Amino acid sequence: MAVEKKFISEGVRKARVEKYLTKELKRAGFGGMDIARTPLGTQVTIFAEKPGIVIGKGGKLVHQLTQDLAQNYGVESPQIEVQQVQNPSFNAQIMAERLANALERGWYFRKAGSSIMRRVMDSGALGCEVVIAGKLTGARARTQKFTEGYIKHCGEPSNTIVEKGYAIAIKKLGVIGVQVKIVPADAKMPDHFAVIEQVKKHPVPKTTVTVIGDVDTEEPALPDDNISDEV
Repeated sequence: MAVEKKFISEGVRKARVEKYLTKELKRAGFGGMDIARTPLGTQVTIFAEKPGIVIGKGGKLVHQLTQDLAQNYGVESPQIEVQQVQNPSFNAQIMAERLANALERGWYFRKAGSSIMRRVMDSGALGCEVVIAGKLTGARARTQKFTEGYIKHCGEPSNTIVEKGYAIAIKKLGVIGVQVKIVPADAKMPDHFAVIEQVKKHPVPKTTVTVIGDVDTEEPALPDDNISDEV
């Protein structure tokens, strides 16, 4: 197999696995995944808001997920590890799923979008962007965007710094797509710099040594014990 075809097949497999996990772990607050090859097999790390639901009673659910990844998706010797998301407000995938659930429950799209964006910004994020597209109010599809703070849209920072999440809401008029982009609070921007003031070093004063004269450093002789005292 050529190198190009290998990269394409691995990308397609990763997309299929992520779609499968998003559907199966919707109740657990699925927050993304990471796949890495190891000498023992394939390490699949699942980030979830509720790890207990991913593991299941007695590890039943995680065992079923391992079998499905190996048999249906061709993942070689999968080893699943579940990690809890410490701050769900900084996870774009979890926020996108919450926004989609709010739209399915009947929330007005403006209220739902602004509420999610406000929650992210109140948590200390540097920037947030929410895009809702679909048949929002009528038969004609439209796109609504909510933006606040600092967001990168191009270049390497848009791929390495910006967290992206996508979800869909199924309604009577049709499917509504939801996309959330978040710049976390600890993100280091490439165009941000700080000026460090140089500390002025004071010169060390020179010490001068003045020689006064020869100093006799010899110790005085001790009296001889054999000599008797004079009478």
